[in-house]
Amino acid sequence: MPTPFAQNKPDSELKKLLIISPYFAPINAADAHRVRTSISFYADNGWIPEVVAVDPRYCDMVQDDLLLNSVPQHIKIHLVKALDKRWTAKIGLGSIALRSLIFYFKAVNKLLQSRDYDLIFFSTTQFPTLALAAIWKKRFKTRIVFDIQDPWHSTYYLSKPKHERPKKFWFSYYLNKMLEPYAMQAADGLISVSAGYLEVLQQRYPHLRSKPTATIPFGMHLPDMEIAQQNKLNAHAMCMEGVCTTGAAIPDRISCFNLVYIGRGGHDLLPAFRHLRSAVQLGLKKYPEVFHKLKVHLYGTSYAPNGSGKSTLIQEQDVQNLKGIFLESTDRLPYYQTLNTLKAADMLFIPGPDQADYVASKLYPYLMVQRPILAIVHPLSAVSTILRTIPQASVFHIHKDYAMKSSQITECLRDAILSLKSISVAEADTLRHYSAEHFTRLQTNLFDQVCQTPD
Repeated sequence: MPTPFAQNKPDSELKKLLIISPYFAPINAADAHRVRTSISFYADNGWIPEVVAVDPRYCDMVQDDLLLNSVPQHIKIHLVKALDKRWTAKIGLGSIALRSLIFYFKAVNKLLQSRDYDLIFFSTTQFPTLALAAIWKKRFKTRIVFDIQDPWHSTYYLSKPKHERPKKFWFSYYLNKMLEPYAMQAADGLISVSAGYLEVLQQRYPHLRSKPTATIPFGMHLPDMEIAQQNKLNAHAMCMEGVCTTGAAIPDRISCFNLVYIGRGGHDLLPAFRHLRSAVQLGLKKYPEVFHKLKVHLYGTSYAPNGSGKSTLIQEQDVQNLKGIFLESTDRLPYYQTLNTLKAADMLFIPGPDQADYVASKLYPYLMVQRPILAIVHPLSAVSTILRTIPQASVFHIHKDYAMKSSQITECLRDAILSLKSISVAEADTLRHYSAEHFTRLQTNLFDQVCQTPD
């Protein structure tokens, strides 16, 4: 509900916010959800938002038209074109940021010429787009805030073997190395999901130490659950009632126990998955009648177009004796089907990468559905800290000694499958603290601070 501040303050007194988000509803991309879940609350905090996004016709990401139901109809959405990927792919150019760059430049130039904006907010992982900030700041003197959802120029993969590196790694590496310092000279403020990302940038660019910064995760957008339930979207098919993972009938007609993960894949998640695989293997030896009821479902593990993704989490040699238990679909699910699939699960799995700074955007939808959670994460990560405040979460830390950790995870899974422990869920006050409404207020606090800082 709008606050009295928003109701009483006329639009003429609200500041104008121009948001650069190449992916936006109805595109279901992880980096689009910060803006989508915040867009309803900016005006409550003194800001009128407008969004500049790439026309969905030029995007090859999964679309979910219901996402538009969460965006107020009065919000101005400016759509820009992009080069057709059917043609650019022939020269190896697929990035939506690079394909849309010239169109962004022209469209935003016109907007900045025709009206006054108090601030431009870049919220995207399509990082080449951020390079335009330096041009617009110099020409129009507009203040700039970047939302750093992932590391931009990163040396993480330099020490990794070739098969673990992203496609076109060296092209992206040198492009990012060139563009990041050019863009960062324009930053008047920084928001990030991780304090560690901000520290790296401040070390790399000392002038940023004097700029306002804020660590703000993605928030829970509570109306999303209502949209999912009202539209009666089915959860993704899991297993049939009364059929266990081996295909044999369960005499007492007990359903399989579905442990569900929906999110990206990647070699950096493999340590967490090795812990889980080891725990399941141990469970099959110690408690075969229990663990043969387990199915581990992995959905949406590739960013590739549906039907063309390759698995990075389930390797054939690692799951020879686990066939029928670990099931992976690389295709991404529509957002609201994702929520209903999470809601229908018996337990949710959160694997953390081998980097302490990483904060998964999926964390808050996981909390929103109020299901038991099994998390295997870096001991120093923010995810570990947050989940320890959530009563339905069982948190384990990635450890070099897989056998030691596996036995603990095995017992946790056994208790869950047999429902040996009652699960209490987070109270409403706790969830509100992690809400998109609360986190939007933190964003606008930083916007206000940037606007009050002298040039």
